[in-house]
Amino acid sequence: MPAFSAHTFSTMKNHTNYLAQAFVPAMTERFLRYAKIDTQSDRHIEDIPSTQKQWELARLLDAELKDLGVKDVELNEHCYLIARIPASKGFEGKPCIGLMAHMDTASDAPGARVNPNLIRNYDGKAIQLSPGWRLDPADYADLREHQGDTIITTDGNTLLGADDKAGVAEIMTFVSLLMSNQEILHGPLEIYFTPDEETGKGMDMFPLSKTKTVACYTLDGGKAAEVEAECFTAYSVHAEFSGQVIHIGAARGKFANAVAMACQFANMLPRSESPESTDGWYGYYCPIEISGTMEHAMVDVYLRDFSAPGMQKRIDAVKTFAAAVEAQYPLGKVDLTIKKQYLNMKEKLDESPEVLDKLEKAIVQAGAEPAMCPIRGGTDGSRLTEMGIPTPNIFTGGYNYHSRFEWASVNEMSLAVLTLVNLAKGWIE
Repeated sequence: MPAFSAHTFSTMKNHTNYLAQAFVPAMTERFLRYAKIDTQSDRHIEDIPSTQKQWELARLLDAELKDLGVKDVELNEHCYLIARIPASKGFEGKPCIGLMAHMDTASDAPGARVNPNLIRNYDGKAIQLSPGWRLDPADYADLREHQGDTIITTDGNTLLGADDKAGVAEIMTFVSLLMSNQEILHGPLEIYFTPDEETGKGMDMFPLSKTKTVACYTLDGGKAAEVEAECFTAYSVHAEFSGQVIHIGAARGKFANAVAMACQFANMLPRSESPESTDGWYGYYCPIEISGTMEHAMVDVYLRDFSAPGMQKRIDAVKTFAAAVEAQYPLGKVDLTIKKQYLNMKEKLDESPEVLDKLEKAIVQAGAEPAMCPIRGGTDGSRLTEMGIPTPNIFTGGYNYHSRFEWASVNEMSLAVLTLVNLAKGWIE
């Protein structure tokens, strides 16, 4: 593992230089255009894509890639978009690398009718969004580092979609640079834009057999210049509670309330091991949905941990909680469906140190210091690594994902593009 700095990149150092890059206006315009397209996915739908509206961005990107001069572009029946860019002359035998970003946005906050707010030369003060919504450095300290930067916020009514349209815009800007400047030498490249990453199904139908990539990089991170090569191991739990119903006026000894059972189960999840109580390498239990009636109720829970033994303890705990609920409601029944979503990618990436070595060098060449940190979540890269292609995650310059307070740094987006240029060059050395 490369010796990444413990200090993250501060935009106060060089933001003028990054904002001055000639590609910044086009990159910014791309992002604003993509952000306005509603591409929210839906975890309740098993189809891929889970929502038809993801096709709008996919078809737009398909057309834009072809307009840029990329001849080998394929949009398949499951909304996976793959573009293949031949190597510069003389470098055809170099390893093929991939770049990936997802097109869908999360359903955790409203995502339709996104109205991005472009703020040039940010003054470091609180930003009033829509009534009742305020983006304040007192609450979100990262903003303090971005005085003088160009930032993009929501209007407070929706999320922004920097997760992951910032990554999409950065990759598209990089492709535009390659296709218009033959002096940027590179080996074979593959570009992947995927649906349904936010539902955890982004790699379920990925056409792996059609790829030649030996290493890939997702553009799906946050603050510059963070690199993520370790993620949660993730499982989901679907708990079904079956009650026994009779008129509540005659319920004594004859009644099991599924709503009460579901609430009891949810209350057993440790508050000290919730998302809001943990950070760093600490895992959690997170109930994400609860619904039902007295006869039948359900709770969906996400389990997250960085180690296999830790995850097994969480699975065992959930089973114990279910058994305890059944013991308290002898006329009721609890059924658990436990599914693996993705695994920690660290072990697989440790087997391919050159993938991170080249990324570290690319960031340093762009003028920043890379910082290693864990993903408190997962990416399509987590799954792709599990499938055999080592895929660390690169920063995009986005902040406060999945919320009305989401914003992006144009300066850091520019740095991400420069990192990709250096990365492409690094793989032919």
